[in-house]
Order: sequence, then C-alpha cells, then structure tokens
Amino acid sequence: MNYKQIVEQKVKEIQEKAKQGKDIYVLGIESSCDETSIAVIKNGREVLSNQIASQIDIHTRFGGVVPEVASRNHILCINNVLEQSLKTANLSLEQIDAIAVTYGAGLSGALMVGVNFAKGLALSRNLPLVAVNHIKGHISANYIQNKNLKPPFVCLVVSGGHTAILRVDDYLNHTLIGQTLDDAIGEAFDKVARVVGLGYPGGPKIDKEAKNGQYNLHFVKKSDLDKTYNVSYSGLKTAVINYLHKMEQSHEMINVADVACSFEHEAVDMLVEKTVRAAKEYNINIVAMAGGVAANSYLRETMSKECEKAGLELTYPALVLCTDNAAMIAAEGYNNLILGESINYDLKVSPNPSLKL
Repeated sequence: MNYKQIVEQKVKEIQEKAKQGKDIYVLGIESSCDETSIAVIKNGREVLSNQIASQIDIHTRFGGVVPEVASRNHILCINNVLEQSLKTANLSLEQIDAIAVTYGAGLSGALMVGVNFAKGLALSRNLPLVAVNHIKGHISANYIQNKNLKPPFVCLVVSGGHTAILRVDDYLNHTLIGQTLDDAIGEAFDKVARVVGLGYPGGPKIDKEAKNGQYNLHFVKKSDLDKTYNVSYSGLKTAVINYLHKMEQSHEMINVADVACSFEHEAVDMLVEKTVRAAKEYNINIVAMAGGVAANSYLRETMSKECEKAGLELTYPALVLCTDNAAMIAAEGYNNLILGESINYDLKVSPNPSLKL
C-alpha cells in the first residue's frame, strides 16, 4: 500500500479508538513566527509536553521579528525541540497517532520550516498529517484550559495580526460577529510601545507600565462603530502619536505610565463591551478569549468583572497557552482528525502566510 492508503486506514482506526474511549496522541508543530514549539496532547485536552524555544531575546535588538532570522533559528533548533518534547511526554514516535502542523497564517519562511518538518515525519512514520489554522489553534487552547468546555461559545480573538469576535458554533465552524476594520490590537500595542520608548515586545511592556499610571487621557471619540461589533485601532494609534508630538513640541513632560494606562483602557474597554453585548444578543452564556493579547492583565480583569455582572461564564487559557505554542495546534488537530477534516492524504499542504479565519 502507498502512503495515502495506509493513512486512510489509520484515520479510520483512530476514529474508532476515540469512539471506544481509547487514548489518542497527537504531536503538534508550531513555527508561524518566532517560537519553535512541539507538543504532545492526549485526547485533544491533556498536555503531556509543550516545549517552546523562544527567539524574543534575538529579535529584541532589532525592535521586532526579522523573518529571515526567525526561519534560520527554527531550522537550527527544531530537531532538539522534538527530542525534548517526546522525552517530556515519555513517548516515542512509534506511539504517536498523528501529526498536526500550523500552515498559516504567519511568516512564509518560518511556516515552511514547520510544514516541511511535519511532512517528513508523517511520511517516514506513515502518520496522518493535519493542517491547522493558527488562529483556530488559539481558540482550541481553551479546550486544554477548560476540559469541560464545549461549543457554542463567544470567543474574543486578540493577537498581533487578528482582532475578532466570533461565535464558535461547533468544533469546526464559527461565525464572525465583529472584527477590526484596520489594525489588530496587538499591532497597536507594539506601535504605541515603540513611540513611547518602551521597545519590543510591546504588549507585555505596555501592560507592565500601565500599572504605574492613571487613565487620565482620552484619545478616542464616540463614533458610529460604537453601535456595531466592529472596532478600529488606526485612529487610536494615531491619536496617541499626535499627543506625543504635541507634548514634545511644547516641551512638556510626558508621563509614559499615564499614556500606557490610558491607551490600554481605550484599546481594551471597547472590546470587552462588544464581546459581552454579543454574548447576550446571541443568548450564549460562555465567553472565551484567545491569542497573545489575551495574556493582558487589564483585559483579563475587566472581562472577568463585566462577565460576572452579566452572569456569563468566562474562560481563557493560561499565559503559556495564550502566546504561540504547539499544544493548541495539537488540540485543534485532534478535533479535525476525529471529525475527518483538514487531513492531508497527499502531503501537498503548503504554507499560507495570509490564511484567513
């Protein structure tokens, strides 16, 4: 039998095992940006290992991620990360049932490293290969954190490249409720951090600095968007930059902590209000958060407070599961595998840097 025939049979066996309540082990690979991560997940929800080799220190000196540098470092460490992940999980490749890999969105070269590595593993071991949408992986991090979580629920997706409010209808499908019309919230955090001199990575630095400041500046005005579920960050970002220029030109002292705190409040508050409003309108009593910005402490505190007021259950991943990691990719891959979706029987999957939600 050829690879396709072998894998088709294995997928049927895996799905039957799942029906019988037997353990399924999925190895996840994530390399969409500057983290090289490989994880092993049991039954889509239990983390046996989640090894992450971060490049933050490397890219900090450049003020942001350099794609060529990121790709090179993925190549250098991915074999070691695999070995460490299997060792931590106390499993061998022979015990792995399937491989899940991020194929988009992300940096083209970085994605290429992970996808090709996954293809090689899948072919050498005759294992099913599941192609995973990175952002859907972020949503699935909530299944790891909250093992009783089931769709439907409303999910706020917030990252460097995405800002959206979704209704997660089932394990495969979602409905877009609202989104940013321009910049993603994570991009706005990074930009503001740069212009106030906090540097990279912007999100954590703004969050930390904001704790020392007060919300005493107002950058945005009411608009027609307030009535919708969409948001815009271009205007907020520009308003902060204009304020800083005005202060510099008049030789006035800039309180960076107050700028960070005020920006953070205005960036986050509108998302919280819209997410809670969406859950009420769609009669869904569970709210989840996903993506790197879901690690923001003010967002977590404010969403918790507003969900409690509205009588909604709130769930969000642990900090390590908010940022890029392979555990969430393996969790998403498991759901696709069991439901027979996104399985690459011909190993022709290619990186898709601009893959949409």
